[in-house]
Amino acid sequence: MHCPFCRHPDSRVVDSRATDDGTSIRRRRQCPDCGRRFTTVETASLMVIKRSGVTEPFSRDKVIAGVRKACQGRPVSEDALAQLGQRVEEAIRATGSAELSTHDVGLAILGPLQDLDLVAYLRFASVYRAFDSLEDFETAITELREAAPAAEDAEIPRVPGHQGRQTTDARSVG
Repeated sequence: MHCPFCRHPDSRVVDSRATDDGTSIRRRRQCPDCGRRFTTVETASLMVIKRSGVTEPFSRDKVIAGVRKACQGRPVSEDALAQLGQRVEEAIRATGSAELSTHDVGLAILGPLQDLDLVAYLRFASVYRAFDSLEDFETAITELREAAPAAEDAEIPRVPGHQGRQTTDARSVG
């Protein structure tokens, strides 16, 4: 690491600490030539390979923007979206892989989104898994019901022909 003050080609690490979010390392360095100290922040690059073959840096903001669309009209706060974005990024970084596909990113989103809001999960899954028929929705809803027996109390959309508690929407007109 070159000293930013005298351009000496080396420096000594005085202190290393992880940042609060754990995604980077902050290092205090000292130049052996001029003696001045400076800080560097090291972050492991994480690249996403798109379907077209183009590679671009991972963006938590893009994850949140995509999930925000699925959550339109749902009672999901911006804080909850930010936490979901952080969970997704942590899960992706935990794989230890420097490159991953958009498919891997989508898989990492589905779990936290299912915990956040089931309707938004179905919306996102319908695009991500390319639902093209009612049967695809029925299968996904059946999987949700089987995965969580308490799902009867959750807001899972009703599909004709399925047994279970029917939810009603009571709205006053006026």
